[in-house]
Amino acid sequence: MLLEVSTTPDMSTTAEPNKSSSASASEYTIDELAAAAKVPSRTIRFYQSRGALMPPEIRGRVAFYGPPHLDRLKLIAQLQDRGLRIDAIRDLLTSIDRGEVDLAEWLGVEQQVQAPWANDQPRTVTEDELYELAGSRRPALVADLLRNKMIERHGDVYLVQSPALLSIAMRLEGIGVDLVTARRAEETVRKHVGRASSELVEMFVQGFGDGAIAPREFGPGFTALRSLGMDAVRIIFGRAMEQELRKLYESGALAKIPGRAHRAHRAQRARKHR
Repeated sequence: MLLEVSTTPDMSTTAEPNKSSSASASEYTIDELAAAAKVPSRTIRFYQSRGALMPPEIRGRVAFYGPPHLDRLKLIAQLQDRGLRIDAIRDLLTSIDRGEVDLAEWLGVEQQVQAPWANDQPRTVTEDELYELAGSRRPALVADLLRNKMIERHGDVYLVQSPALLSIAMRLEGIGVDLVTARRAEETVRKHVGRASSELVEMFVQGFGDGAIAPREFGPGFTALRSLGMDAVRIIFGRAMEQELRKLYESGALAKIPGRAHRAHRAQRARKHR
């Protein structure tokens, strides 16, 4: 813990002891620092070994720490609570110490980065709530959703990872697209969009690093990027689909689809009535 000394000078002592006593008021041994920061001593040593915590002052064989070390430990704990790994914390704190990053500005950017791009969060629902969410009570619906991994059973409740995608799948089923096809379509889009997202993030990080991207303010920049990015994906996907459907029409294959669908439907009905 922090050592306490009287603020009233002792006139019977020399100036040198008073100076030493005053200095000790802002010093900690590693065990005292651990108690003040509420972390184990081994954690302090680990932070030092990873470069996240500055080294102590060594006098003789004893390591002494000061208030900056305590403040740094508190900041590390806060950043860990935000989900940062220790190496990322070290790099951030190094940039802050060099004056390259303002902590308040970074926290604003971090809040923007963590903000969801899609208003779609996992939900845990009962069976009745699942039927309500799906908008259907058709026979074997729950079994079909489980089989296609659109939901997960956990005891008496169900985890819906994406209520929005479940709604889309059910609307597709309403116009004749089975859940298997809807699931395959989701996986196809997810695979390509995931790859594109990874490449875009890498491109933007490189742009920030080499100065090609230099926003006036990072917070508003990320807010704008979110809406512009969603608009761009919608436009690019829409135009790509237009092009593919035009090619389908020009090839003549489109004219054959209704007949093939009708024959498949009749065959399916015949199998059901056997």
